[in-house]
Amino acid sequence: MEMLRIFVNEQARYGHHPLYEEIVREARLRELAGATVLRGVLSYGHDLRLRTSKIMEFSTNLPMVIEIVDHSEKIDSFLPVLEQLVRDSAGRVMISRELVRAGVIE
Repeated sequence: MEMLRIFVNEQARYGHHPLYEEIVREARLRELAGATVLRGVLSYGHDLRLRTSKIMEFSTNLPMVIEIVDHSEKIDSFLPVLEQLVRDSAGRVMISRELVRAGVIE
C-alpha cells in the first residue's frame, strides 16, 4: 500500500469548487481505497510566509492536505488525473508518496 499526500492551498479552485474537493471526488470515482482532507493550522511554503489559523490572525489561505491510500498501481493510474486537475485549476500543489502498512481495526 502507498499513501499519496497532496498539499494544496485552501483557496485553489477547480471551476466553482475547491480543488481539494475535486481531487477527493475524482479519487472516489476511480474507487481508490480512501481519501481524507486535513486543514493545516500553521504552515509556510515556497514563499516562506507563515500562515496560521489563530483567531487573532485571520489567514484565509491555509494548506489543505489530502491523503489518499491504495495500492501502487492505483496510485500510478491516479497521478495523470491529479496532474490534469492541477493544470486545469491553474493551482500549485506539492505531493509526496510513501509506502504504508494499512490495516483495519473493528
